[in-house]
Amino acid sequence: MKKIDFTLIADVVFYGAAVWFLSIGILRYFRMALWLSALLASLIALSAAGAVFLLSYHSRRKRRLSRKESEARESLMLHLALEKEERVRAALVTAFLADQKEAHCQDDVLLVGDALCVPRFTMQPLSADETARILRAYGREKLTILCNALTPEAEKLAASFGVRVMRKDDIFALFTRTETTPSPLILAELPRKSIKRTFRRIVSKKSARPFFVSGILLLIMSLFTFFPIYYLISGCVLTSLAILVRFFGFSAENGDYA
Repeated sequence: MKKIDFTLIADVVFYGAAVWFLSIGILRYFRMALWLSALLASLIALSAAGAVFLLSYHSRRKRRLSRKESEARESLMLHLALEKEERVRAALVTAFLADQKEAHCQDDVLLVGDALCVPRFTMQPLSADETARILRAYGREKLTILCNALTPEAEKLAASFGVRVMRKDDIFALFTRTETTPSPLILAELPRKSIKRTFRRIVSKKSARPFFVSGILLLIMSLFTFFPIYYLISGCVLTSLAILVRFFGFSAENGDYA
């Protein structure tokens, strides 16, 4: 079952409602009948909402897919950094073999074709000192370092000796392409913001000021617009919400009631 994109729905409703109020205000300014103004404003609002939906849906879908891919890549890299070294080597051999390459383990390295592959998956980018130790231990001919990332100094050092580097994008592509991603991954589900935490942040005392400022600005705008009801209602709601949040909102520090 697909998850409902509430942010997209909220955007569509917001822009549709904003266009409706703006349209009916302009139409009524030109003395058009109320029923006709409401009808035309509804048609214009529906058209605007449909356009927003079509424009936003595809861009949001691309961002969502990109975010899922990024999360999967980071989960794999975290797994490789925390997993035992012999299991990491075994998983890499399986992936290379599935990718139609000759591969096998030799002590603490891999032989992939005629290249010597040294896995070094760490939480931080591989340093120049560690890269130098690898070069000193394994030589420099047909050497490939497999890692999450390298520091700029390590990048320069590897490039100066012609050492090939497989970074996290290449590693993730290898496992994904060959469908050999280890399962289950260590800490596959990275911590995410919960609905409760998000709610506490929204109704924290820090939110009172922006609510109050927005409400006052809407009330001021109601004095100059053609159709002030929307601004009056919205301004009163936001101002009242600011007062309630200020007195009864959560503390920003620990999330407790004030």
